[in-house]
Amino acid sequence: MTLSSRVAMPGQVRSVAAQEASGPLYVTSYGASPLETVVTMMDLGGATAWQRTYAGTGRPRSRLSADGTLWIAYPHQGGRTLEGVLPDGSTHRTVVPARRAGEELSAFALLDDGFCIAWACAPRMLRMSEDGQPASPSPRVARYTWDGDCLWSTPIALGAVSHPGVLGMGADTGWEVRPLRPWVPDEVDVDHWEPLLVSCDRVAASFTDARGGIGRTFFLDLDGGAIVSATSPAPTGRKAIAGPGEFLIGSQGYGEFTTRRYDRDGSETARWASHGAMLVNSRGTVCGPELENCLSSTPRFRQLAPDNTLVDGPPLTGYYTSYPSMDQAGTTVFWRNGRLLAVDADLTPHELFAMDDSRNVLGRTLLLDNGRVVTSLDSEVVAFRTHLGPLAEGPWPCGDANLLGNPVVSGSGHP
Repeated sequence: MTLSSRVAMPGQVRSVAAQEASGPLYVTSYGASPLETVVTMMDLGGATAWQRTYAGTGRPRSRLSADGTLWIAYPHQGGRTLEGVLPDGSTHRTVVPARRAGEELSAFALLDDGFCIAWACAPRMLRMSEDGQPASPSPRVARYTWDGDCLWSTPIALGAVSHPGVLGMGADTGWEVRPLRPWVPDEVDVDHWEPLLVSCDRVAASFTDARGGIGRTFFLDLDGGAIVSATSPAPTGRKAIAGPGEFLIGSQGYGEFTTRRYDRDGSETARWASHGAMLVNSRGTVCGPELENCLSSTPRFRQLAPDNTLVDGPPLTGYYTSYPSMDQAGTTVFWRNGRLLAVDADLTPHELFAMDDSRNVLGRTLLLDNGRVVTSLDSEVVAFRTHLGPLAEGPWPCGDANLLGNPVVSGSGHP
């Protein structure tokens, strides 16, 4: 197993996607300034075909469509413009969804016929109203056509949040440490991890208290926008599409370390005492590396069994992990703690590559043609040659959902 290429980007990488397993790669990163977004197309050998820079974007957001159009969200004309960039680097079209004062296009996904967008509060300095006070719009989820026409828009009420693990002390507790009473967040944002997922006719949109990290996931009907159900407030975590209309919602922090499975009615159907970057293969098997930011813990690669129990895989060192991929033989590959690791279908670990590297901003793991593995480490895109087989099919995030980086699964259960 060898390191085949290392390519430095202008700034921290936010997304790497590929239209096909043969490439090319679409890399979305910060620019030299954190207020810039840079989009780069390059081949698997690292040669750049073209590069475009967008000013003032703040948090780079992009999604790749199946036809090779990369959609970028950037500020323009007092709002957020969605611009489609063709494989040759030219502009396909621009769409400017109507927005409300003080709100930000915080996450989006590409549908067959348009966009699904999660809106939340813009940064405070960008949402000042005419009277000098910051506007505080409620978050919402909306669906649009390719032309930007709104089909539906659903307001989201996070409500008062709390969790038994969130402790505090004050005069009202007699200066004893006790669980905090429920509070209404001053500012609501989309969740950091997988904030917007679409599976068949269901949307999972996750919003959180921007200061406390306690949030909820709202399940909506894709056709009309009605809220089907919502999770109880909990520390946020990693999420995944588990099947047609089904989702895995993880929770970590404040003593919480769980993953729950929800069906298309928003009902909890399974719960495991584990949390991590999980894969769901074509047979519905859930597995992946655990993510627990607790020094006393011993995280493992786990398989989440149908009866709510855990099947132990190998122990893991470190914490920061690239989101894994799986080949057709059931081998999972990911970068963790300076090593490219593989865990086969029998849960046997294999170290494919190692180097002295402690970077903690890691992207997704892409499994491409001829066993080539690509991931991002902070501001660098790295590629490895391995003996892994072709990319597996499955709801998450195998198949095209992995390569395109667009968290949408069709009615068949596959991207």
